Amino acid sequence: MFKRKLPHLMAGLVAALLAASACAAEEAVDNPYGLSALWAQGDWVAKGTLLILVLMSMGSWYVIFTKLAEQSRVMKFAQAAQASFWQAASVRQGTDGLDADSPFRFIAEKGLEGASKHDGLLGHVDLNTWVTMSIQRAMNHVQSRMQDGLAVLATVGSTAPFVGLFGTVWGIYNALVKIGMSGQASIDKVAGPVGESLIMTAIGLAVAVPAVLGYNWLVRRNKVAMEEVQAFGADLHAVLLGSAPK
Repeated sequence: MFKRKLPHLMAGLVAALLAASACAAEEAVDNPYGLSALWAQGDWVAKGTLLILVLMSMGSWYVIFTKLAEQSRVMKFAQAAQASFWQAASVRQGTDGLDADSPFRFIAEKGLEGASKHDGLLGHVDLNTWVTMSIQRAMNHVQSRMQDGLAVLATVGSTAPFVGLFGTVWGIYNALVKIGMSGQASIDKVAGPVGESLIMTAIGLAVAVPAVLGYNWLVRRNKVAMEEVQAFGADLHAVLLGSAPK
């Protein structure tokens, strides 16, 4: 008897599973909530907030990739300077052998300029101090250029969550106004609009977290690159003073 009923039971179970899958698929297709619904039903404030978050995300990723490329170039210039500059016959010859875009060539040229232009009012400053000032100013300029764009990441990382929170508050306010005007406070009328508003906070966090991580990573890489620049400047200072006429 059981063997006769087993095929019918299996057929019933398969039919129930198919019916449940069909219902789930229908619910997924007919889901009226989500990011697309938030954009379609949102006012100009909600859409403007979303656009601001998108622009902040694009700007932060642009800064991350461009600064990574720039830092990689600086490290390659540091390797080239270490390999060729100190083997040259003179500081001028070593400077001319560096790449035109290399920050190490810029520092070397400023050091040579400080060692050669030591007359007039500048003659009252001893050569050691003047060369030190020239090289230090060049290194400060290089450091300032390497820090360009990091303020964008810091700004995005600190403000994006609040921008998303503003969008959430504004969306909840509009949802409650619509619910109050319609006079219906059922769970389907409340959960959908409030859930859509919370998407703003999630987007704000998704924009802020990569910006903060990228900022910390780039600051660390900048520190490593500046250690190479400062070491080069200190060695250059010693060489210029050693080769200066007594």
